[in-house]
This record gives sequence, structure tokens and C-alpha cells, in this order.
Amino acid sequence: MKNPWTTKSTKTVYDNPWLGVDHSEVINPRGGEGIYGVVRFKNHAIGIVPIDDEGYTYLVGQFRYATNRYEWEIPEGGCPVGTDPLATAKRELKEETGLVATGWTLLLDFYTSNSVCDEYGIAYLAEGLSQEDAEPEETEDLKVKKLLISEAIAMTLDGRIKDAVSIMALQKVALLRTAGR
Repeated sequence: MKNPWTTKSTKTVYDNPWLGVDHSEVINPRGGEGIYGVVRFKNHAIGIVPIDDEGYTYLVGQFRYATNRYEWEIPEGGCPVGTDPLATAKRELKEETGLVATGWTLLLDFYTSNSVCDEYGIAYLAEGLSQEDAEPEETEDLKVKKLLISEAIAMTLDGRIKDAVSIMALQKVALLRTAGR
């Protein structure tokens, strides 16, 4: 479809190594003058649902600065735009949990909020797991929890998991399991 918006001007009003914020003067689809702000991410969101041969998965617990909360999530990380998402997923899984997988399946790709940002993400299913040493980054103080995949899915339903990437990926696993795949 043709873009119904007309951009008169755009300037970056904030920029750091992870994101930029653009302010645009626009003409909206009905012809009115307006403004639009967009957060532009420099990394794609990557999520991994690791499942071992016994039906267990692994969640990562950490304190999230932006929400000022401790959260349980699937292993996640940032993939610099223009680099290989699967390579990033493999690196993040090893860094955060010490797990190495031999089987990788794309679960889904998504936008986290297409009204105010352009953050794009990809989630994978990781299988054929073996355990090595975790290698967390300096900014990460992580706890790893091993639990049945059914319990992790239940955590998305009762609110114990609030992270959108985790919810989407775990619910996709639930849907695939319901469909017998």
C-alpha cells in the first residue's frame, strides 16, 4: 500500500548506541498538519526458547532497569541491525545460560510496538541442548531457572512473566504443541 503520510521534515532529537528518537513534522492521512515521534532501535530483539529432551526450558531472571522490576524471561539479547540473528541467538543462549543447541527453529518474527517504534524481533526454538559455562556480560546479574515448558507457559497466563518477547515466544510454543507440532 502507498504511504498516506507526508513527511515534511525529520530530525534526530536523541541518539545513543542503542537507539535514536526522531521528531517529524508531518501531514496526516486526512491532510492535517501534525508531528510524529519514532524511537529507532539499532538492534533487533532476539529471544530463545530452549527445550531439552525431557520437556524442560530455562528462564533467565534479572533486574530490569527500565521497568525497575525483577523479571523472569526467556534468554534474550540484542542483534545489531545488519548482522546474523541466528548467530546472535546462539551467542546469547550460551552467554546467559551456558546452553549450546544443535537444533534451531524460527518461531516468529514481530514488531514490539509499531505505533511509536521500529523495534523488530525474532524468536527461536533451541533443541538438542548441552550444558557449558555461562558467560554473562558485565551488565548482567542473572539467575537461571530450569522448569517444565508447561510451567513457563503457565507463567505467561498468570502474569508471572510480563516480558512481551517471552510471552509471544512461549505462547507460540504452546500453540504449536496444541497443534501436535
